[in-house]
Amino acid sequence: MKILIAPDKFKGVQTAREAAGNIAAGIREMLPDADIEVVPVADGGEGTTEVICDALGGAWRQCHAHDARDRSVAARYVWLEETETAVMEISAVAGVQHWQAARCDIEKATTFGIGEMMLAAAEHGARAIVVGLGGSVTNDGGFGMARALGFRFFDAEGVELKGPVSELLKLSRIEKPPLPHRRPQVIAAADVRNPLLGENGATSVFGPQKGASVGLLPLLEDALERLAEIIARDFGVDCRSTPGAGAAGGLAFGLMSFSGASIRPGFEVVSEAIGLESKIRGADIVVTGEGSLDRQTLEGKAPAEVARLGR
Repeated sequence: MKILIAPDKFKGVQTAREAAGNIAAGIREMLPDADIEVVPVADGGEGTTEVICDALGGAWRQCHAHDARDRSVAARYVWLEETETAVMEISAVAGVQHWQAARCDIEKATTFGIGEMMLAAAEHGARAIVVGLGGSVTNDGGFGMARALGFRFFDAEGVELKGPVSELLKLSRIEKPPLPHRRPQVIAAADVRNPLLGENGATSVFGPQKGASVGLLPLLEDALERLAEIIARDFGVDCRSTPGAGAAGGLAFGLMSFSGASIRPGFEVVSEAIGLESKIRGADIVVTGEGSLDRQTLEGKAPAEVARLGR
């Protein structure tokens, strides 16, 4: 009997690899003769870089960046030498571990650090950059990320906007940076399918989970709507309704708008990297799971996608 063990992380308790190892140990106690293969998975959230690094023999690279509270931190991403690809996560600089929920101020939380990581990877020679979008505490639509990449935001009086997300309510124009000689291809690996705006958008669905009060939600929504309007007017790009645009508080929208990113389901990116479909095809039983199986599991999360492939 061939058993494939392919769980995601059990958030806050075990990494995907730890969970898979423990499941394997339990099965071996009861079925000592079973042929067990352990393949941790991810869907674009925390742990995505680790899973891809382990599967493809990547190397970790460190770089300077700022976290969601604008504090200097040592960040890291995975470098895949053969394809000159950098794989990184927003959670590395703007995850819950950088901002305790009790002290979270979602209006000030910034994605500036992921822009710094992208710049570092580009300077290292990356031809492609994969950004995992799960596990963020941000809701700025990529405002911070874009500023790190050189975009400048101004109000009607010509004052540059550099503060909290609410400043976007005053946004009048966006100034593009000079185009680099070679711009890496950017892939936004999303773990949800929510659009940027509306009752199923980034703010309404995920804002409360990140500490936004009921009174703050309309302000955040209006700020992202203003950002989308100015981008559509000045750049001729309107990604606000694209499925997944609301991932990471709209960072997916920002990556598409400012970096020309293509958005893909995070699980699909990981599955291709680790050859999961062929591994499932050769198994008799597949065991998967995550820390909480709930409604969001059905929205592109790893366990549901593993089950779909198994079917």
